[in-house]
Amino acid sequence: MKTFNRRLVIALGAAAFAPIWAVAQTQPRIERPVKIVVPYPPGGTSDLLARTVAVRLSERLGQPVVIENKAGAGGVVGSQQVAKAAPDGTTLLLSTIASHGIIPALQKTPPYDAVRDFTPITVIAGTPNVLLVNKDLPVRTLEEFLALARSKPGALSFGSTSQGGSPHMSGELLKVSARLDMLHVPYKGGGPMLIDLMGGQVPAAFDNLPSAMAHIRGGKVRALAVTSAKRWPTAPDIPTMAEAGVPGYEMSAWFGLMAPPGMARPLQQMLHREVSAILQEPEVAKRLLELGADPSGITPDEFTRFLVSEREKWTRVGAASGVKLD
Repeated sequence: MKTFNRRLVIALGAAAFAPIWAVAQTQPRIERPVKIVVPYPPGGTSDLLARTVAVRLSERLGQPVVIENKAGAGGVVGSQQVAKAAPDGTTLLLSTIASHGIIPALQKTPPYDAVRDFTPITVIAGTPNVLLVNKDLPVRTLEEFLALARSKPGALSFGSTSQGGSPHMSGELLKVSARLDMLHVPYKGGGPMLIDLMGGQVPAAFDNLPSAMAHIRGGKVRALAVTSAKRWPTAPDIPTMAEAGVPGYEMSAWFGLMAPPGMARPLQQMLHREVSAILQEPEVAKRLLELGADPSGITPDEFTRFLVSEREKWTRVGAASGVKLD
């Protein structure tokens, strides 16, 4: 009898754990190295965020996770590369408000559909943009900058990270809101733009706060205002546009992780769980906040709905500002 009871306990125990074992066996795994395509040059916010996540994602997946910078056309070139890749989890994309919000909404013939042609995983982080000026420009406040721009209509230029990117649109919004006449100078990424800003080739620029933070703290450029509705926690001395002289001004950028279209739902959910867990790690969250980025981690379905709302928003903004990207 004791032998029978012992066998019964073993059998029941095995039965109890069978569903768990079955689930474990069916969990999707990525068996090869993973590539995250960053559709911008090295040194910008997209690159910094992708590399921060890649280190921990490699450890969690048990596979190398490498960054491939594929710049061109404001993020379109790299995005199109991922849209044509196999949806097996080995190729991912660092998407942005520019590549998957502004450009698809403002081009007459969009290069792709931000929702249909990709598999949304999650938003990694959101960040304000910041108005920067060369440290030798004779202005120390936004009010002084506006006065200088108005005194020389058409003579003052501002750089941005790309045509149609959120820094570009931050400048266009300032021109409309403050009634300024300034020339836009687009660059291929934040790195080249910051080099020219520090060298005096362009007097002012808009950039994502994370990629500009080190230069601001090092005194290489001067920050006049952030584009968000509230001051940024790790840069409380930089005023918002609204409080510094442009009432009602607000704009923020976002950075997401996407995969090629047609990815299986279990693999999509697994990648979301892993990346979301990484963003909740205290050290990672602290690192992103220090860079000027607010960690997110929303679900794939929430990301999809957000992309739809972004398309509607930037279509309206494009119509009001007259900015066209074709």
